[in-house]
Amino acid sequence: MPQIRQIISQGRLTERARGLALRIFEILAEAESKAHNVPVDQVHFHEVGAVDSIVDIVAAAVCLDNLGIREVIVPVLCEGTGTIRCQHGILPVPVPAVANIMNMHKLPMRIVDAEGEFVTPTGAAIVAAVRTSGTLPKDFSVEKVGIGAGKRNYERPGILRAMVIRDLSDEKDTIWKLETNIDDCSGEVLGYVMGQLFEAGARDVHYGPVFMKKNRPAWQLNVICSKEDIDRLEHIIFRETTTIGIRRMEMERTVLKREEKTIVTPLGEAQVKVCEARGVKRFYPEYESAAQLAEKNQTPFSQVYQMIQKQCMDEL
Repeated sequence: MPQIRQIISQGRLTERARGLALRIFEILAEAESKAHNVPVDQVHFHEVGAVDSIVDIVAAAVCLDNLGIREVIVPVLCEGTGTIRCQHGILPVPVPAVANIMNMHKLPMRIVDAEGEFVTPTGAAIVAAVRTSGTLPKDFSVEKVGIGAGKRNYERPGILRAMVIRDLSDEKDTIWKLETNIDDCSGEVLGYVMGQLFEAGARDVHYGPVFMKKNRPAWQLNVICSKEDIDRLEHIIFRETTTIGIRRMEMERTVLKREEKTIVTPLGEAQVKVCEARGVKRFYPEYESAAQLAEKNQTPFSQVYQMIQKQCMDEL
């Protein structure tokens, strides 16, 4: 892992693509660490550590970042039967690293009536890193299709198909809220927890001051998340804080139609979020993008923010 982290950190990648690539390798390292009973930083990846596999993983991360994909639906992974020859000899399918990833990340698997390995450790790790749901919308349109095939000669084709879809269902848009009151944790712990929750997939995290029984000042932790992320986020809260209970609520929400755009300003490229409310467009520059331009050009942040908004109104 140390060498792989160094290779990826030196690449000319966006922060999101770099973070996703590292996350995929971390999942692989955890699975191999469990399989070989060695610390994560001592794992030797063998096939997975080859240059072409590093390229595969980084390319997948760059692709998802370039396409602006934020939600990935993987209903089930179909795996074969039998054995496969690899660096460690002949292993049963699914191989130990795949089985560990499926176990640690609760990925659904279906065994198909065909001999061969249809789920590789790299593939399973990518799914574990990006999957946000296992259920397709009730109605949807297919916007784009991508397809690829493996080189192994199996009786069942080793094909992977990805579709960019648009949700057309009339189902209500819902989100989940996790909530707990904490009166005996330090600010350092709570700050750390917030970072851990965001890294684990929380949509939003915030604290609010409250007064509990016996007039104790405390903090109320609120986490907004998808249903699929509840167990993982609750595990972090219980592991890192002193709380003994978490409330959870499913809430309906109304969201504006939105899309992400890149525009060119006199100071450089900027990422913006374009929202539409009853035919009226609103433009929200992404904070990190505006901050980078402000630092790079030694220009006040508010001035850069207004310049990006004006450029949006002129172009979009």
